[in-house]
Amino acid sequence: MYDESRDIYDRALSVLPGGVNSAVRAAPQPYPVFAQKGDGGHVIDADGNRYIDWIQGLGPLLYGHDLPDPVTAAVQRRVSEGPVFGMPTELEVEHAEFVTRHVPSVEMLRFVNSGTEATVSAVRLARAVTERNKIVIMQGGYHGAQESTLVEGGPEHPKPSTHGIPQSFAQETIPVPFNDTETAKQVFEEHGDEIAGVLVEPIQANSGIAYPENGYHETLAQLCEDAGALLIWDEVITGFRIGGLGCAQSEFGIDPDITTFGKIIGGGFPVGAIGGKTEYIEQFTPSGEVFQAGTFSGHPAAMAAGLEGLKYAAENDVYEHIDDLGRRLREGLTEILTERAPEYTVVGTGSIFKVAFTRADAPPQSDCCVNGCRQDPECARFSACPKRGTDAQQMETDRYARLFRPAMRDEGVLVSQNQFEANFVSYAHTEEDVERTLDAYRDCL
Repeated sequence: MYDESRDIYDRALSVLPGGVNSAVRAAPQPYPVFAQKGDGGHVIDADGNRYIDWIQGLGPLLYGHDLPDPVTAAVQRRVSEGPVFGMPTELEVEHAEFVTRHVPSVEMLRFVNSGTEATVSAVRLARAVTERNKIVIMQGGYHGAQESTLVEGGPEHPKPSTHGIPQSFAQETIPVPFNDTETAKQVFEEHGDEIAGVLVEPIQANSGIAYPENGYHETLAQLCEDAGALLIWDEVITGFRIGGLGCAQSEFGIDPDITTFGKIIGGGFPVGAIGGKTEYIEQFTPSGEVFQAGTFSGHPAAMAAGLEGLKYAAENDVYEHIDDLGRRLREGLTEILTERAPEYTVVGTGSIFKVAFTRADAPPQSDCCVNGCRQDPECARFSACPKRGTDAQQMETDRYARLFRPAMRDEGVLVSQNQFEANFVSYAHTEEDVERTLDAYRDCL
């Protein structure tokens, strides 16, 4: 059934470390299926097997694998005009103008090539602006493959989370638990005049989808303001997916100093961006003293895909459609878990969803959380819901990876590679896809 994927993987092991170009793609064991092509909300693998695809490129595919005609036409036109110029183009300006019109906190923008590059540049900028070195991050969060955030441990004993990062680098990072206001306040009391910024996701969407408790983001914003630190919102995943064109910050009513983008802002092409207040963003070279550059930054194909994709969303019912399907999935999954696995938890919001394989010794999720865990204190499961990214490490990760996900694949449904990644709804998905997926969950749990 997967013979061609196995043969390709055998070849890949000789020329690619682990047979892949990103570690998460190695799942499931003993070898991954290799994608051949996409078709709307579906993927066909190298053996010709067809799947409902909820991975969606790990989030950037707002429209699935078939871009709307205006987006495809714009990309093809730009590619035909030349791959890259080493010169500015009007298209970069148009895209930046669109973003600044729709995202409340963004007055100026610098395009880069990935979400990782965006967060790297944002951290450098915060340190330069404040003339301080320490960055507060959330335990279990993910901000790309960069030295300042691949750090684990507690506030007083940070350490690198991977080989290759000096301990001296990790000492400038302060990891705190997401949704823990008391620890955040204590860190600012002890290190406030050393903290350049707080780097936080609106929703910890790369670590099992942990939703913020009421007041948490407001507390972080106030701590930053009082200490003269910058609040950096990582909207690489949530940007232009949660909260529509205003992003998650418009939904939560937070006004960050700096925002990082990726994923949808490039319409599925490699891109990232750092946006924020003019007084900060204009400190990038050449207008300021903070070096930042990239040969492929503002690449014409990525700019065309991102801009035309967002314009299409502004003129059509894209967010209504994907959010409605996301709600249907979460509501259906909640009913299934009540019957099949009451210790598990449905999480997510908008067009993001997941079943967290929690080990909750508590009643099933109640009506107030039927559409995904919202950290509602009135819910009987409140104390058992995932509160932070590190909680995903306590879930039944092996059961998910070794039993559940392969079973779903055999049912023709692709879900996230592990308990940390999220699932994403696209505009190409249908109600039939939702019903087939719920049937598969019911059979595989």
